Amino acid sequence: MQPYFYSVSEFIAMGEHGVFVWSCWAITVGMMLAFIVYSRRQRQALIKQLTIQQARQAQRTAKPSTPVTKRSR
Repeated sequence: MQPYFYSVSEFIAMGEHGVFVWSCWAITVGMMLAFIVYSRRQRQALIKQLTIQQARQAQRTAKPSTPVTKRSR
């Protein structure tokens, strides 16, 4: 059995297809990393928004409601 690539430089060149192959790898890995970063930021924003919403809800339920009465003239 003979190796297809005899050196690292031949492996990187991939028979003149290296530019295409490695650029596809780079784009794929870049997009995956971007998706991970985007998802984490969205999650943090959602958690912050839910925390604010819970705090507002707690303030509404903690305040005693005063009945509104009509003034007679």
